[in-house]
Amino acid sequence: MALPVAFFAVFFAWPVASIVARGVKTDGTWRFGRIGETLSRPDLLDVLWFTVWQAAASTALTLLVALPGAYVFARLDFPGKRVLRAVVTVPFVLPTVMVGTAFLALVGRGGLTDELWGLRLDTSVGAILLAHVFFNYAVVVRTVGGLWAQLDPRQEEAARVLGASRWQAWRRVTLPALVPSVAAAALMVFLFTFTSFGVVQILGGTAYATLEAEIYRQTARLLDLPTAAVLTMVQFVAVGAILAVHAWTVRRRESALKLVPAGSTARRPRGAGQWALLGGVLASVALLILLPLAMLVERSFAGPDGYGLRYYRALGSLDASGTFLVPPLEAVGNSLEYALVATGIALLIGGLAAAALTTKAGRLVRGFDALLMLPLGVSAVTVGFGFLITLDEPPLDLRASWILVPLAQALVGVPFVVRTMLPVLRAVDARLREAAAVLGASPLRAWREVDLPMVWRALLIAAGFAFAVSLGEFGATVFIARPDNPTLPVAVARLLGRPGELNYGQAMALSTILMAVCAAALLLLERLRTERTSGEF
Repeated sequence: MALPVAFFAVFFAWPVASIVARGVKTDGTWRFGRIGETLSRPDLLDVLWFTVWQAAASTALTLLVALPGAYVFARLDFPGKRVLRAVVTVPFVLPTVMVGTAFLALVGRGGLTDELWGLRLDTSVGAILLAHVFFNYAVVVRTVGGLWAQLDPRQEEAARVLGASRWQAWRRVTLPALVPSVAAAALMVFLFTFTSFGVVQILGGTAYATLEAEIYRQTARLLDLPTAAVLTMVQFVAVGAILAVHAWTVRRRESALKLVPAGSTARRPRGAGQWALLGGVLASVALLILLPLAMLVERSFAGPDGYGLRYYRALGSLDASGTFLVPPLEAVGNSLEYALVATGIALLIGGLAAAALTTKAGRLVRGFDALLMLPLGVSAVTVGFGFLITLDEPPLDLRASWILVPLAQALVGVPFVVRTMLPVLRAVDARLREAAAVLGASPLRAWREVDLPMVWRALLIAAGFAFAVSLGEFGATVFIARPDNPTLPVAVARLLGRPGELNYGQAMALSTILMAVCAAALLLLERLRTERTSGEF
């Protein structure tokens, strides 16, 4: 736990505490009365209520839509499965600003639904919820499906032999085994929607705002740091309470599971029910995932004079406005370099933390389990400003260093590594490690020979998640990325913030490139995972 604790203390707790202290402390005196004054404002209470209930609704809707997909990808085999698994992860790498823009092209003024049926859903809660499902679908499919694919189906078959119906066998055998993984996925979805910013800004307009959007408005537009600090504290306390409840409920449901090689349980669909389920999942993926992505691609080629590569060619040159110090296309290379470094950091910190959390070493370790998820529930705006304030003096003067961006991205990637690896690590029967120790294996060798072959697939899934969130991280990166080294999300946001058809088209083109890079990386990861797991077993 030493390295993960030090990492979070220096690069998360210190920056957040510093920015909050600057808002609550004035002239050396703590002004705690500001907390009551801020929380008594009716407009801010409305923001808090909307933040909570839209996050709960988004989580429930995402689970409802994505759990059938997790089953299909885990247990059914069909042509194009590997490609489709990579495609459904692409939305997760997109900047949230682009997610909102994609749905605006679908349901906003002049969008697809407006042109076909005269139906507009922008500035509505419905559009926000659908965009959240689009963004978080892969979280459920990969987190739950990753464990589901390794559950031994013979246990459920034994229940069927003993007289249980298919539904009873699934409910009493498979579902209890999946509960920790489902809870982990639900927690990640809730935290992402609880801190939703770009989607709400684009689709909610001035009618709806989350705590994250309000913190940004108070900080960047109104320069009201005390109010922003109080809202950050409220967000922090709320997320901490949610994580504490999650850690307590999941700990009570943990059990050792019998795991099998990944992919060995997948079979061709049998019967009308499985074929219908496969068709329903493919239809939902086409409507909720592929259609918004297709709209982005279409807009990147559609110019005033017809379809062409005008916007892509413009990415390779500087414009006269001076918005970019380098051609926007250079953001592709910057993002890949940052994401690779951030993934390495996240795997190191998250892997060590997950290994420590498999022990039963008391309340301290269990409390650290909840603390690891806090970066997903604390304002990225606060983290970004905190980095600028705290990491500007020796011995950690990093404001001019390139490593600052990967460090901020790794903060968001570590929780995904932990939540992906932990259910599998805890499912490994401890008696296997004990047997290895009796035979003379050291703890390191026992972990390498017993745990690693079983969790290799989860490790690669965690690497994919960390890489994806690093590519798409925007909230903190926008404050610390250097003008001569912008990332793809920062470049897209700058282009969207400028008027003009050319800027909008270049933003669509950059987003299309971002999708292609993500899909290629995930396909490569999928191939490596398949080859590795088939060779191990």
